Amino acid sequence: MGTLRYLISRLFQGAALVLAVVVLNFALVHAAPGDPVETIAGASGGMSEELQAELRSRYGLDKPLPVQLGIYLRQVVSGDLGYSYFFNLPVSDMIADRVPATLLLVVTSVLAAFLIGTTLGVLSARRPNGLLSQSINVLSLVGFAAPVFWMGLLLIIFLASWVPIFPVSGMRGIESTGKGWGDVLDVVHHLVLPSLTLGLVYLAQYSRLSRAAMLDVLGADYIRTARAKGLSEGVVLYKHALRNAVLPVVTVLGLQFGNVMAGAIVVETVFNWPGLGRLAFESVLRRDYPTLLGVLFFSSLVVVVMNQVTDLCYRLIDPRIKTS
Repeated sequence: MGTLRYLISRLFQGAALVLAVVVLNFALVHAAPGDPVETIAGASGGMSEELQAELRSRYGLDKPLPVQLGIYLRQVVSGDLGYSYFFNLPVSDMIADRVPATLLLVVTSVLAAFLIGTTLGVLSARRPNGLLSQSINVLSLVGFAAPVFWMGLLLIIFLASWVPIFPVSGMRGIESTGKGWGDVLDVVHHLVLPSLTLGLVYLAQYSRLSRAAMLDVLGADYIRTARAKGLSEGVVLYKHALRNAVLPVVTVLGLQFGNVMAGAIVVETVFNWPGLGRLAFESVLRRDYPTLLGVLFFSSLVVVVMNQVTDLCYRLIDPRIKTS
């Protein structure tokens, strides 16, 4: 009963947070300079004043901003994210088409960074002053300090230009049929460089965080007691120490999901990956308010859901939180 009450309270908190984010996004997007109708007119080679006024009336841009906000909130509550000014398609359909590509990129990058980074942090904590630990620290600092777009350009130069192992852009090759294992391998081939670019930054963070947490846990009394009982080093590290040391890493993993989505915008632009990040970038350039707001709404919804999942994972990993 306590768990159910906890879930209901978290659900209401998440809904209120998403509503606040929707209102803030709407205000910020409309406060930015630029006019969607003028952008459409420029892209079409010119447009009369009468036609521009008709477009503003059709899209509701001639109404006061509070009225536009009220209309948009009613649409969002009913599940309607509006109609794209530029692409002339329903925003929800465009997002649904782009979500699989972004989720594939983000989930692959985050899981690889989490697993590899945590493993490197544990190995580094076993011998803090060893050569392996120092090497991991240096690589972590380089990965943490390097900008995402710079890392992507370097990988393109080294692994797609000098040594043409991986493709430069896109999600599929021209010869792809979209069916069978050949298409799966083609997508994986195109996924390597974008996921590597996005994952390296977070791998560096997770390795340093897990190393610091492991060093703190390994000095605890219960670890010394476990070693005094004659337990093997592997059991001490992975069964007793890692379960407690992984808690801050899981927290950062959930809280940084919004940063990962933001990083995906840069990575998808660099590699021309057909996901939500690329769609958001194109929407900003074209002043396509409904599409941009739809992408921001979906991203904020994902971040809120991930925060709730992080809290649940905390309760599953740490029994003390569950009992409290």
